[in-house]
Amino acid sequence: MAWLYLILAGLSEIVWAYGLKAAHGFTDVKWSLITLFFMIVSFYLFARAMRAIPIGTAYAVFTGIGAAGTAIIGILFLNEGTSFLKIFSLTLLILGIVGLKLAKDDKKEAK
Repeated sequence: MAWLYLILAGLSEIVWAYGLKAAHGFTDVKWSLITLFFMIVSFYLFARAMRAIPIGTAYAVFTGIGAAGTAIIGILFLNEGTSFLKIFSLTLLILGIVGLKLAKDDKKEAK
């Protein structure tokens, strides 16, 4: 369940990152409220995930999903430029996130 929380937290981060752009410096009330809502949801889910996932792994996956997802949204919907290097770098980032999910921890965190 912790990994589901973490993935949803990362997806929520994509929404609020996009919302920051759409809110135009918090001058658009609707997008400002959406952004604030998803910020709260994102950090709540992230905190829930960290109950069972080590902080280093959780933070790397959380920010990785947010960064990669936001970059992809920018390319697909905001006419941001793309290049081989950008796509290659995003691919490496996504592979790193998957690698962290698949990696086994030698130590168990104390509860």
